[in-house]
Amino acid sequence: MAQVIVALDVPTLDEAMGLVDSLGEETRFYKVGLELFTREGPSVVRALAERDKRIFLDLKLHDIPNTVARAVDRARELEVEFLTLHTTGGRAMMEAAAGAAGDDLTLLGVTVLTSMTASDVEDSWGRAVESLEEDVVRLARLARAAGVGGVVASVQEAAAIKNALGAELVVVTPGIRLAGDEAHDQARVSTPAEAVAAGADYLVIGRSVTQAPDPAEALRRVCEEASAPRTVPTT
Repeated sequence: MAQVIVALDVPTLDEAMGLVDSLGEETRFYKVGLELFTREGPSVVRALAERDKRIFLDLKLHDIPNTVARAVDRARELEVEFLTLHTTGGRAMMEAAAGAAGDDLTLLGVTVLTSMTASDVEDSWGRAVESLEEDVVRLARLARAAGVGGVVASVQEAAAIKNALGAELVVVTPGIRLAGDEAHDQARVSTPAEAVAAGADYLVIGRSVTQAPDPAEALRRVCEEASAPRTVPTT
């Protein structure tokens, strides 16, 4: 089975905590992203900790190694469990981050954003992309070599990462949607069941839950699909 993380993609602390309280104990793991953290800062992390929740701080750090290491150290002091940084920041940046994280914090290297297609990546990198999957696996290898504990990738690449790098590297998959829900601004989306079948360890779900008419019922459906036995298909 995979664990479910609910993305608190709302603008205020009051809205975030109202959502957390309404969802009850179906999941204890929440993601705090750029919008909420930029407005509320560490207070939202502390509010989640007071409710005994697990915290994924999704800031996607990308800067010079020293600056990123210091930011990681501050996040470690907040006692968050996961923190993201961009794998395209390079090995030196990720190694500095890993040194600052120590054993207290799991770093997740963002490979290619789930909002991007192969064409988008070609525009950004200035070269042809014959296989987006191969590029994602290459970045995952770089992250692991630098001491990063996990990666963020779409469900479409999860099985390839697991097959290439084994079970030790945590794979977190955003872009999760219940069947029939809109993709919104995501390009590479999948259902919870598809993510579990691909071998994902954690599923990040936002609008399918947070914008549902009954968020608690939507989350229950997600968790039900995510509770299936986890398998990693061979390629």
